Amino acid sequence: MDLLILLLMGGVAGAMAGLLGIGGGALIVPVLVIVFEGQKVNPDVIMQAALGTSLATIVFTAMSSTLAHHRRGAVDWTIFRRIAPGIVVGTLAGAALADQLTTRTLKIMFVIFMFAVAAQFARGTMATRAHARLPGAAGTGLVGTVIGVASALFGIGGGSLSVPFMTWCSVPVKRAVATSAAIGLPIAVSGAIGYLVAGLGEPGRPPWSVGYIVLPAFAGIVVASTAAAPFGARLAHRLSDVTLRRIFALFVAILGLRMLWGLLR
Repeated sequence: MDLLILLLMGGVAGAMAGLLGIGGGALIVPVLVIVFEGQKVNPDVIMQAALGTSLATIVFTAMSSTLAHHRRGAVDWTIFRRIAPGIVVGTLAGAALADQLTTRTLKIMFVIFMFAVAAQFARGTMATRAHARLPGAAGTGLVGTVIGVASALFGIGGGSLSVPFMTWCSVPVKRAVATSAAIGLPIAVSGAIGYLVAGLGEPGRPPWSVGYIVLPAFAGIVVASTAAAPFGARLAHRLSDVTLRRIFALFVAILGLRMLWGLLR
C-alpha cells in the first residue's frame, strides 16, 4: 500500500513538474511524512528524511521536465546561468539549517508553506503582473540564494517562488515555467547532497537510508514522476491549466490539513 501511494504521488508530482515548472515537493513531502509515521520511524528525523528524499526525487523529475521544455526551445538558459550559483549556495545552507531544526519546527513551517502554496494555486495562476526587469547578476544571484534556502527547508524544486519572480520581471509565463523546471535541477542536486551529508551517521533513520535520503521511497517516486513529467510538459503547451492548478491546490490543502492534524494530536 505504501508503494502504491508513493507511485501515485510520484506520478502526480511529475505531471505537475512538467505543467507548472515545480518539483512536486508540496505533494511528496507530506505523503512521505505520513508513510514514515505509519512505519514508526523515529519522529526526530521524519521531517528531515522526507525533505531529503523529496529533493533527491526532484533531480530526476527536473531532468525529465527540463528536457521536454528544452526540446520546445522554451528554457531561458541566460537566466538559468545567472541564478544557478546563488541557488546552489542557498540550497546547501538551507539543508544545513534544516539539520539543526526540530521535526516539529520544520512541520509547522511546512504547513504554513503548504497553505500559502494552495492559496496561490487556487487563484488559477502563478503569474504576476510585470513590474520590473530582471536584476543584474548580483541581484539575480541574491534572489537565487533566497529561493535555494526556502527550497531546501521545504523540500521543493523552487517553482512556486521562481515562476512568480520571473513573471514579475517581465518574463513570459510559459518561458518562466520552462526555466523554473531547469532551475529545479541545481536546487535538487545541491539539496540532495546537503541532506545526504547532514544525515550521515544520524541515529533513528529509516532502513536503507543514505544520509537523509530513503532509497526505497526515492526509487518508487522517481519511477512514476519521471514517466509523468513529459506528459505535464505537453499539457503546459497545449491546454489551459487553470482547473489543474486548482485541483493541485485542493490536494495540497488536504495534505496540509492532514499534517496540521498530526501536529495538534
